Amino acid sequence: MRNAKIIASTMAVPGHVIPNSYFDELLGEDVSTWLVENLTIRERRWLNENESVADLCVGAAQKALVQSDLNANQIDLIIVATDTPEFISPSTASVVQDRLKAKKSGTFDLNTACAGFVTAIDVGSKYIRSDDQYNNVLVIGAYGMSKYLDLQDKKTVTLFADGAGAVILKAVESEQDTSGFLGSKLYTEGQYNGWMGIYAGGTRHPLNKQVLDNKDHLLKFVKKFPKEINPQTWTRMISELSMRNGHTPQDIDKIFFTQININSIVETMANLGLDMSKTHTIMDRFAYTGSACIPMALADASEKGMLKSGDLVYFMGSGGGLAFACAGFRW
Repeated sequence: MRNAKIIASTMAVPGHVIPNSYFDELLGEDVSTWLVENLTIRERRWLNENESVADLCVGAAQKALVQSDLNANQIDLIIVATDTPEFISPSTASVVQDRLKAKKSGTFDLNTACAGFVTAIDVGSKYIRSDDQYNNVLVIGAYGMSKYLDLQDKKTVTLFADGAGAVILKAVESEQDTSGFLGSKLYTEGQYNGWMGIYAGGTRHPLNKQVLDNKDHLLKFVKKFPKEINPQTWTRMISELSMRNGHTPQDIDKIFFTQININSIVETMANLGLDMSKTHTIMDRFAYTGSACIPMALADASEKGMLKSGDLVYFMGSGGGLAFACAGFRW
C-alpha cells in the first residue's frame, strides 16, 4: 500500500521585522505588555509594499526542494493553502508553479482559512494514496494578512503577520516504510462564518468606492468567539482521531496547533494530559501567521532537532468559518 511521507519541512518569512514598540507608538498606548503577557508575542514579520504572498510561497518551496534533493520537474502536484491569495483568480499555486518552473505539476489553491494547511496535507496525502501518478506533492501554507489590516484596529493589527511554510509529501511503500500519513478528521461550525473574515472583494460585496471608504475590504472581527470553542474542539478531535488511529493522545510525541492564542494551546494540552514540551510555538517571534503557522512551527522544530524518526506527530488547525482540521503522521 502506498502512503505519503513528509520528507521536507521549510519556511520563509519577510525580512521586515515589526516589534511591539511600533504599535505602542502607532496606537498611543502600551500594548506591548499585554501582547507579551497574554500571547507571548514580541515581534512579527510583514511584507513590504512590493512583496506578496507568492514571494513567500516560492521562498519556502525552493528551500523544500533543496532539503528533499528534488528538482522542480519531479513535483507532480502543488497545493497552496491560503486565504490571502496572490489574485482572486487565477490560483496562487499556478504562480508558484511558473516561478519554480515545475512544468510537470498540476496546481490548485485551497481555502479553509487558517485550517488550510492541515486540510491541504490531508488532500495531498490522499492523492498519493489513491493515484500512482502522484509521487511528490508540494503543500504550502501561506499568509499575507498584513495587506488586509486596518492600522487603527488594535484587535487585529497587533496580532496578524505574514509567512509561509512548505512540506513535500513523498510516496512510500508502507510494507518497507511505516512512517507517513495515519489519518485525518475535518469538521466545521459554519454558523460562525460571519464572525471574522474579509467580507468584501468577492461577488457578495465587490470592491467599489463605498467599500474602500468604509474599510470593508479589510480583516474584521465582527463578534468575539466563545473562548472555549478551540480548546474543546481541538481536544475532542485529537482524542477521536487518536482512537481511530489505534493509540491514545498520551502516545503523541508532538502536536502543532494553530497559534492564534497560546492559552488555547495550554488548555488543550492540559485537557489531553500532555506536557507543554510536546508542542512547539513560534508566536513570540512571528505572531499569528494563519495557514502558515503550523508548517512554520514544524519547520522550526525540525531544524532544532526536536523530531526523531518514528515520532507520532499531530497537526491541529482551525480558522474562520469556523473550519477545523486534524491530521496524524508517523515521522
